[in-house]
Amino acid sequence: MPVIDVPQPAFMEDEEIAIFADAVGKFYKQQAPEKRVHKWREDGQVERGFWNEAGAAGLLGVSVPTEYGGHGGDFRHDIVVIDQQTQNGVEGFAASLHNTIILPYLVRHGTEEQKQKYLPKLVTGDLVSAIAMSEPDVGSDLQSITTTALKDGNGYRLNGSKTWISNGQTADFIIVVAKTDPNEGAKGISLMLLETEGAEGFQRGKKLDKVGLDAQDTSELFFDNVFIPGDNVLGGVEGKGFYQLMGELPQERLVIAMGAMTGIEKALEVTVDYVKNRKAFGKTIWDFQNTQFVLADLKARGTAARVFVNDCIAKLLEGKLDVATASMAKYWVTELQSEVVDKCLQFHGGAGYMNDYAIGRMYRDTRIARIYGGSNEIMKMLIARSM
Repeated sequence: MPVIDVPQPAFMEDEEIAIFADAVGKFYKQQAPEKRVHKWREDGQVERGFWNEAGAAGLLGVSVPTEYGGHGGDFRHDIVVIDQQTQNGVEGFAASLHNTIILPYLVRHGTEEQKQKYLPKLVTGDLVSAIAMSEPDVGSDLQSITTTALKDGNGYRLNGSKTWISNGQTADFIIVVAKTDPNEGAKGISLMLLETEGAEGFQRGKKLDKVGLDAQDTSELFFDNVFIPGDNVLGGVEGKGFYQLMGELPQERLVIAMGAMTGIEKALEVTVDYVKNRKAFGKTIWDFQNTQFVLADLKARGTAARVFVNDCIAKLLEGKLDVATASMAKYWVTELQSEVVDKCLQFHGGAGYMNDYAIGRMYRDTRIARIYGGSNEIMKMLIARSM
């Protein structure tokens, strides 16, 4: 029995979903065993070929409509890919970024030509995606970006730099947040679609040395007069970028909360197993009242978090998830995850501080969740606006 034993929500009680979950789990077990994941951690990135393997197995574009080469599923199928990845300890593979954050921009906002051109390749893994928002001096305040895409004949010239870009070393399809009219603030922002192959003036910077997430590449990107065709403005109309970004952020923040939730469950499961088998002073660590009280507290709050996250997913499926609720989920569950992992590491003693133990890697990996997707301080501001 799992430590957090909340019943499966009704929206996941579907035989087809269960069959898909079984297939995804088998793929991860077969294609991403611990030895291969360890190599990814050493290399600092997932090898490019794995993306094609995942595409061939049907793990990419699971909720993309079939007319664009997708699998015609919905957000529940995306949940399966994310949850099975965590359950099987597959680090570094940015499927959640690709499937639930970037592809929806094209599905919901792209022109028909853009969808037909890019989505099939993103589904097969022939294109791997990234989204370039943050800049060296700009994080959550997207209105202050300085990267520009200014008109030049039948296209645009892209200039500027981006940093902390997930998939930055691997991606060959990048949505770049840029100002097509620097004088118009948020109304001057557009999302530019860039294929990196043969893009003169595009350069990847160094692979950044992060505190955690060793297997996932994160990079700097530089744009020096890069030409963007005129029909590569997302949606075909300038100045819609900020609106498009704001429309997709609730789902992105829920996905971060979902990842934090599965991380909480994983941390508790490995810790309960550890304390019930590790002995000290003639008895197991579990036999000490302090152990039971701390883990009971974490289970109680973890259970409340799971119920809340499930309710947010239900709202998203109904098209009713609002900005404030998504912000609450992202803020509260990531804060709880950090606390859970910290206390779980303590129960492992010195072993918990070793990278050979999953809990040690979790400790480093979870810290970023309170920062990306909008820092938790920004989440509090968004929540306050709803009061």
